[in-house]
Order: sequence, then structure tokens, then C-alpha cells
Amino acid sequence: MNCPDVEILLCDYLDGTLPHPQGIALEEHLAECGACAELARDVEAATEFLETIPATEPPAELLTRIVHHAPRGAQKSEERKAWWRTFFGGWVENVLQPRYAMGMAMTVLSLAMLARFAHIEPRPLHASDLDPARVWQSIDDHSHRVWDRAMKYYDNLRLVIEVQSRLKEWSDQDQTAQDANTRSGSTPGQKPGAVNDKR
Repeated sequence: MNCPDVEILLCDYLDGTLPHPQGIALEEHLAECGACAELARDVEAATEFLETIPATEPPAELLTRIVHHAPRGAQKSEERKAWWRTFFGGWVENVLQPRYAMGMAMTVLSLAMLARFAHIEPRPLHASDLDPARVWQSIDDHSHRVWDRAMKYYDNLRLVIEVQSRLKEWSDQDQTAQDANTRSGSTPGQKPGAVNDKR
């Protein structure tokens, strides 16, 4: 037996509920290990001290309070059930728990921030706003505007401008080299002045 086992079984040993073989093994370990023997003496002294404390009597009104606050059975709890719980079936109570309420609040806040950054202005809803053709036209307009803004932003990036100018320089150099090869009479991949022998 080792020290962690003694710490687990010590209370049962002092209460006298530990089986005999484990009790003998624990006593042998206590005889060999000074730290565990000191722990056993401390626990035994604390237990003896607790036994000297007189038992306290609970207050007389405690039983009345317990009975008053205890549920009175299924029938009474159904009678005391609020009308809105009966009407909505209890799912409203689950939704109103703090974690769901905070989640809904964060969702509303996130949507409000996204709407503000996307320049969506809130306004009252009219019956004409629910016309499917107008809804589709509005979505199409907004998507084109977003696409145009994204492309304008992309085209104005310094990196994109530098890459495009470098590609244009390279294509101009290639075009100049091809023009020079064409004027000299050689085909691309052939040295200038080489004779093209076809028989």
C-alpha cells in the first residue's frame, strides 16, 4: 500500500468500516511511514474534537419553512402554473434563460453593426416593399453596387497597379522582341541571320 491509498482509506479505517485485509495493510504502512502516521494522528484528533461538540437543535420554525417551500405534488404545481406557460407550452421560459437572451442580444448588435457598415438605413416597411419583383430588383441593385465597390477598391490597390504595370512592361518587351525578329526575317526561336532551309 502506498501513501495515496492511505489518504483514500484513512477515514474508513478510523470509522471501523474498512475490511480486515485492507486494515492490516494500512496498519503496516502506518508503522513504516512517519508522514502517514502523523496524518492519521491528526485526523483522529480532529474526529475526537468534533465528537466533543454538543449537537445543536434546529430552530422550531425550520420545519415549517421546509414544508412551506416544498412542492405539494403534481396537481398543485399544475394549478399554480402561470397562464402564459400553459399558453406557450414552456418554450418561452427556455428562450428567456440568460444564455439565450445574451445570444439574441449579441446577434441583434452584430446585425446592427453590419447594417451600419454596409450603409443600410432603417426605414418603415411599406406594403410595396414586399412585392417580389421589387425585392429582387433591390437585391440585384445592391449586389451590383457591392461588386462595383469591391472592384473599384481592388483596382485602386497599389500592389495591383504595380503588378499590372510590370505585366504590361513584360508584354511590351515581348512584343518588341517579336517585331524585331519579324523585321530581321527570322522566326521566333531562331537566331537572327540564320538561313531557313526548306527543301
